[in-house]
Parts: sequence; structure tokens; C-alpha cells
Amino acid sequence: MVKYSYYFTPQLLVTLLAPGCAFTSTGRNVGQRRNEYATLHAVSPTFIISPIIKKFREEQAKKNAPLATDDEKSAEAPGLRIGKDAWKWPPVWPFADDLFVPQKEEAATPAPNPMATVMQQQMGGTDALPPTPEKVEVEKLDMKKYWQEEMVNESTNLDPLAAAKLTEHYSFYIKDDMSVLELGAAEDSYLPENVQLSRHTGVSLSGAAMDQNPKLTEKLIVDLNDVKEEEGVNSPELYGLGSEQFDVVIMANTFDFLTSPREVYKSAWRLLKPDGVMMVSFSGPDAYNQFEAAQTKWWRTFNSDQHMWVAGSFFQFSAGGGWTGLKGFDISPEGAKSVTGGDSILDNLTKKDRPKNMFVVQATKVAIDEAIDDSDPEKSFSSKMWLIPTLESRDKELVAARLSRVYVTSSAERRRAISSHIDLLPKIYESLIKMDQFAFPFGLQAQLAVNVVSDPDYNGNDEQITALRMGLGLKKPSEDFWAPVGKLTAKMDAEDKVNLLTYIVPRFGSGNPAQDEALEAFVSGMTPTFEVLRTKCPDFSEADVQLLGTELLAAEVLIPGRSTREEYASWLGSLTSSELEEVLAKRKAFKADANAAMVKFQEERQAEEDRKLAELEAYKEQLKKASEERTMVFDEETGKMVEVVEKK
Repeated sequence: MVKYSYYFTPQLLVTLLAPGCAFTSTGRNVGQRRNEYATLHAVSPTFIISPIIKKFREEQAKKNAPLATDDEKSAEAPGLRIGKDAWKWPPVWPFADDLFVPQKEEAATPAPNPMATVMQQQMGGTDALPPTPEKVEVEKLDMKKYWQEEMVNESTNLDPLAAAKLTEHYSFYIKDDMSVLELGAAEDSYLPENVQLSRHTGVSLSGAAMDQNPKLTEKLIVDLNDVKEEEGVNSPELYGLGSEQFDVVIMANTFDFLTSPREVYKSAWRLLKPDGVMMVSFSGPDAYNQFEAAQTKWWRTFNSDQHMWVAGSFFQFSAGGGWTGLKGFDISPEGAKSVTGGDSILDNLTKKDRPKNMFVVQATKVAIDEAIDDSDPEKSFSSKMWLIPTLESRDKELVAARLSRVYVTSSAERRRAISSHIDLLPKIYESLIKMDQFAFPFGLQAQLAVNVVSDPDYNGNDEQITALRMGLGLKKPSEDFWAPVGKLTAKMDAEDKVNLLTYIVPRFGSGNPAQDEALEAFVSGMTPTFEVLRTKCPDFSEADVQLLGTELLAAEVLIPGRSTREEYASWLGSLTSSELEEVLAKRKAFKADANAAMVKFQEERQAEEDRKLAELEAYKEQLKKASEERTMVFDEETGKMVEVVEKK
């Protein structure tokens, strides 16, 4: 299987994250970014100027196209620019790690070779050949020393007009008696003066700055860049706050300093109450250059329009569907620089003292389903996987659909196992991640994970994980079990091998001597079983022999208490060739039926989504028509909408 990687450059990012952009790569990990080098070209013929201007205007029109509906704008604070349905994301985290390095930690990049640039273009390419990277030792930025000593006398000095716009935005959502958590708190929270909060907790490394903020009722000294990977901020103080404690989380002019933004957003999600909102606000890249040593590479490389899309992606790749109503606001004061390139060259040259921009990206927390909703188990499983680590968004979607399918057809015991084993998925995917480089499709990985966690005997113990790794070929197979199993099942297809793994793996680590004996009986019984099948059914292919033989052994021998070795041998010897052919046909039919059922399930799910979307569009059209024609009005006496009767 070919493995692809995402390559992001500043020029490409806004295109890749723009609405309607489709991502089809199957790669899990982001490759190293290529460096792009611009080449200047002399433009002499005047006749090409007109097409250039036309193309520029077309591009500007696309940038200025509405990304939020009128209904959305009417229900939100002023400045809504990107509505909840406009965001599009790739299936996996699309950013290279080096984008989140503070400027002070950035190694110098060798200059491009001009001749290499020319040669690359002569060969039909557009990019220069990347230079050979040089190892450069860089000094790590000591965050505590930076914020508590070096920058202790520096303040943000946010543009007053931009700050006023942020205060106005907050006033639309933050009300009296609410509890607010402020990440990256400093001298000013920009909250409305008349709002009386029940609690306002500030979190920052700069205690001196927080001491100047009279709004804060509680102050925690926390390094937001000290994180537990894929879990959250590594802070006893933050964990000590509990969960679901705050109505609002605000983070102003802070996310440009975050080296692990997903973990910070995960912590914010845990601390928010259901239906609570997180608001991430930021100004332009030139708003406070005094802190540039701590600002990350992506912030300094990308423009303001790209900043908004990246800010939205941090919501998506932290808790996925645990956030809803994602919206982006441009609340820049009048006269600020246009983020869509609408300013003329003269504007950029002459308007040096214009107000700074201000933007907000925000979303609302959705509660996790406490119990599995039998009417929509896929939604419940999705919610239970929002915060679990290791799995990419793509994996979670694949697993949720398959768990749902297994759940609705399972016994009560297996349903309980499925519900209680969701948290065991990361341990399985720690092994499956390593299979990306092999021909092991993501759908098949998801099916393996689902089948394993659905087994009541699976608990993710070390022996089970070791067995999984040996079965996948990621660890040297044991001579007494996995080596012979691998050799004797070499002709089985990949999906059948996956099913066999799901039978075997949960049987390990039980601590039950009878189960250990059953595993030994399974592996020792493979060769004689296959010999019997070859003798009775000479027309069977070797793949059919291996499939049927392992199925019979798994059903009768692998689980203690079903059949002794003698009972199994006697039963197998009594089966006729026609009976064996019937068992094999049923096994293959079951596989075909399961695949067909999955296809039908997915089609029905898509049809339901299409139906809901069509209903929503029809409703929007009715509202629009009613607004334009004024055919209905609200009757205050009856409390109902009534048709307008035109006077003659």
C-alpha cells in the first residue's frame, strides 16, 4: 500500500483548509514540510496585465463569498464570517510537529541553491529542490523563566479599538452568575464591566500579570505547554478543578504560544459544562511583537485568514464531535486591515496606524452519552471516543459504525462488553498504527479492533497485547504457538486471518489453566484437522481447508468446556464431506451477508443524513420565502403564526 503524507506550505494551507476542499490521502503521519522558494519573473508585455487583474478579482470574489447563512448571522454576535457548516477537515491531524516550535527554538534553514531552482523549473517543476538539512543545536526556551522573569515587565498592550470589539463580543455570550475559566490570563480579561460572574479562574505562567487583573477570583500558575500527550495539560492544579465546572472558557491572544494546542483544548473541553462555550480570540500577527521569541512557527508563517481555519482545526482534532456549532468571527474594528486581500497597495503603504484586527473562533461542548442509545448506538459510541487517544478521526468514525452494527445484533452479555471496553481501543491501535506501512486497510483495522473489544474475555492485559502483536507480525512469534499458526494459515485471505485473530487474542492472559490447555489443543490440533479435511474434501482449496479447519477448532476447542480433544476428534471424524461443504458454505455466506449488511447499514445512514439535510434546506427556503413575501405573521392573541390577508 502506498503511504501518502501531507505537505503544508504557508501558500497552500488556506487552500487546503478552505470550504469544499476534499482530502483523500490515506496517510496517518504528516511528512516533513517542503520549503517553497519564490522565483521572480519579469513581466514586460502589457497585454497580460488585464487577465492578471481579472484572475485577481475572481480570486477575491471567491474569498469574499458568504461562509455563513443569514439565519446564523441573525442568531449570533456581529461579525460572523464562517458558519458551522463551512468547515472542512482532512481525516487525520494535518500539521507537522515543527510548526509548533517557538521562534527561539527554530534552527536556521540553509538558503536555497539558485541553480537548483532553475534546474527544477527547466525539468517542469515549480518548487526548488529542498536543501540538505543541517543539524543545528538550538537552545530550548525555558517557559517559566521567559514569562516570569524575562517578560515580567512586558504587557500585551492590545489595540484599544480591537479590545473594545472583543469586549462587545463577550457581552453577547457571557452573562451574570456564569463561571469563567481564562486560559492564558494576563492583566486584562476584556470582559464587560457590568457582568457579575460567580467565578473567574485565571490560568497562566505569569503570576505578576494576573495580579494586575482585578476580575480574577482565583489564579493558577500553570504551564500550558507542559502536557501529557493526547490527554491534556499536565497540571495537578488544573486536574484539581474537576470536570464540567465552567460555563465559559476564554483564551485571548494565547494560542499562538501553544506548542501542543490539542491537549490544551482537550483540557478545556473537560472543564466545560455541557452546552458551555469556548472562545479563542486573537489579533493579527503584528499585534505584540515583543513576545515573538515564544510565538510558534505556524503563527508567524501563516496569515490571519489561515489563523482562523487553523484555530478551528484545533477544536476538530481535540474532541471531534464533542464540539458543535463551530464558528469564526471577524470582529476587527473599522479601518483594520482586510484579511481577504481587499486592501489596495496604496492602503497598505499609507495606512500605517490603522486599528489592529481581532478574530474569535468558538464552539460549544456536547455531552457524552452516559448510556448507549439503542435507537442510535453509533452516535453514542462516537461520543465515547471523542477524547480517547491514539485513534485518528478517521479511525473513530470507522470503529463507531462497526461497533454499532455489532451492538444491535449482539446478546446482552456482549453488549455489556462492548459498552465497557471502549477505553481499551487505544491499546489495540497502538499496535495497529504500526500496520499502516503494510497492506492492512483502515477498514480492516477497525473491524479487528471492534471484534476484539466486543469479546467479554478481552481486558487489554499485557499477554493479550503481546499476542496481538505476534499475530500481526510486529513481534517475533512464539515458537510454541504463533509461529506454527502463521505457517499453517498462510493461504487464508487477510479478512479471514483477522477474524481468526479476534478468536484467539482474548483467550490469552486469563490465568485459567483450562484456557491455557485449550490454546495448546488448538495449535496442536491444526495439522490433524487439516489432514482430515483434505482427505474428506479433496476438491477444497488450501485456503478453504485452513479457513474451515480453524473455524471448527475455534468453535469447539478454543473455549474451555465445549469439547475435549477426544470428543472433538470423534465429532470431526463423523462429519461427512457434504456436511463439511455445508459448514464452509454457511461460513462464506455469513461473511458475504455481513459485508452486505454493512453496506446496507452505511447506505441507510447516508440516506438518513441526506433526508435530514434536505429537510433543513427546505425549512431554510420556507423561512426565506416567508421573510420575502411576508405571508405569515405572529398573532399575539392566539400565539400562532397566521396567514396575512391582503386588504382589498
